Amino acid sequence: MPQFKGLEQKFKPDWPGLVDNILRRGTPNRVFFAEIFQDPEIRDAIAERFDLTRGQSKSDPDYERKKLVAVQRFCGYDFVRIGLVDLEFAGLGSQAVKDTAALSQADRVYRDEHVGPVTNWEQFEKFPWPDPAKPSATRELEWYQKNLPDDMCIIGSGGFAHQMEFLSWFMGYETLCYALFEQRDLVEAIARKLENYFSRMLERMLEFDRVKIIWGTDDLGFKTGLMISPADTREFLLPCHRQLAARSHVAGRPYLLHSCGCMADIMEDLIEDVKIDAKHSFEDTIEDVCDVKRRYGRRLSLLGGIDVDFLCRSDEKAIRARVRKTLDACQPGGGYCLGTGNSVANYIPLDNYLAMLDEGRLYS
Repeated sequence: MPQFKGLEQKFKPDWPGLVDNILRRGTPNRVFFAEIFQDPEIRDAIAERFDLTRGQSKSDPDYERKKLVAVQRFCGYDFVRIGLVDLEFAGLGSQAVKDTAALSQADRVYRDEHVGPVTNWEQFEKFPWPDPAKPSATRELEWYQKNLPDDMCIIGSGGFAHQMEFLSWFMGYETLCYALFEQRDLVEAIARKLENYFSRMLERMLEFDRVKIIWGTDDLGFKTGLMISPADTREFLLPCHRQLAARSHVAGRPYLLHSCGCMADIMEDLIEDVKIDAKHSFEDTIEDVCDVKRRYGRRLSLLGGIDVDFLCRSDEKAIRARVRKTLDACQPGGGYCLGTGNSVANYIPLDNYLAMLDEGRLYS
């Protein structure tokens, strides 16, 4: 079994340092880490291997919450990422899944790209749009607000700001593409409905003073371009993120954006118009994070970048070498958090993920 001397070192979270790093207030004195999520299988395997839940009972109703905190601290994260409860799949998400999911394999859901539950005005008027004001929505935030260790913070996220994703799920991606020519008023109505929904979600998250960062998640592109044209992206999608970023900034929180795909056509918009503070999700087949650092590092912070496919296929030596190379390029001046190119998927070999974390801890 590989040795992880960096992970064995005592780690003390420093959420103010994380915020300073994201805001590029100078080269940090250690490496900060960021992931949008770990699949449960990865988190469970780490907790089991390193005995992180010793003394805790699985019958404790807070067992999973306590395990999340323990795993985050062990891995070197200064935060937990929490959103409003179940809203991604209650109302908006569940209706889309129920009506458009084509198949599920290995616990992964695939949606019907042809048609969704809202393709005309009658369906729009009848759709049961959810209300984020329901009392139960904040129960997870309430627990972490009260119980999270003082040296960690909450990143407000989870089912939040999926403007492009929900738009395509509601209409079906194929139907959306036709509607951009034939029913632009309906596309506009759905987009604004979503924008209002996410705005209300943000308002509720900002009620919690331990939410120190906001992380929007919205896959705007694919390998070679945007999901819809740059002009339509600016008209129907970016206004939502602009409003969310502005509201976050007024409340004193950085606004991060996760988006898969090639963003080249709108990078200037994201920086100068939307005013995101950091960009997440990088794939080697699109652009290496080190190149993005050289191009935009003075104006934008970057999260992750150790390509998921690379992590799956490489050996420990190659992973450690790449981590050092990436940190050499991205650490100076601040504005970089080490992490995978997308997320810690359950098919990434656990030792490979741990080697990435360990090398980051040793680099510090």
